[in-house]
Amino acid sequence: GILIEHFAGAFPTWLAPVQVKVLPISEKFADYAKSVEDALDAAGIRVETDNRAEKIGYKIREARNERVPYIVVVGEKEAADNTLSVRCKGEDLGSYAVEDFIKEITEEIKNKTKRW
Repeated sequence: GILIEHFAGAFPTWLAPVQVKVLPISEKFADYAKSVEDALDAAGIRVETDNRAEKIGYKIREARNERVPYIVVVGEKEAADNTLSVRCKGEDLGSYAVEDFIKEITEEIKNKTKRW
C-alpha cells in the first residue's frame, strides 16, 4: 500500500505490472502488434496489446491513465520498417527498431533504473 501511495500508481518500469502496452493504429496492424507483443514477451517483458476498435488517441489516453511506463504505437510505417513508435510517461521518444527497444528496456529493468 505504501508503494502505491508513494508512486501514485506510476511505478518504475521494473516494478510495473504491465511494462509495455502495444497499441495498433487499426485492426489492419493487429498481426504486427501481436508479433511485437510476442517478441517483448519472449524477452521477459510484461506486455499487453490493446486491439479494441477505438481511436488511437483514446487508447493512448487510457494507457497513460493506467500509468503504463511505455506505450508502443504501431501502424503502417512501423510495420513496413519493423520499428516502433515509443512513448514514455507522456514523452514521445521517437522510432526504435524492435531489437533496440527490447535491449534498452531489458537493461533498464535489469539495472532498476528509470528513464523519467
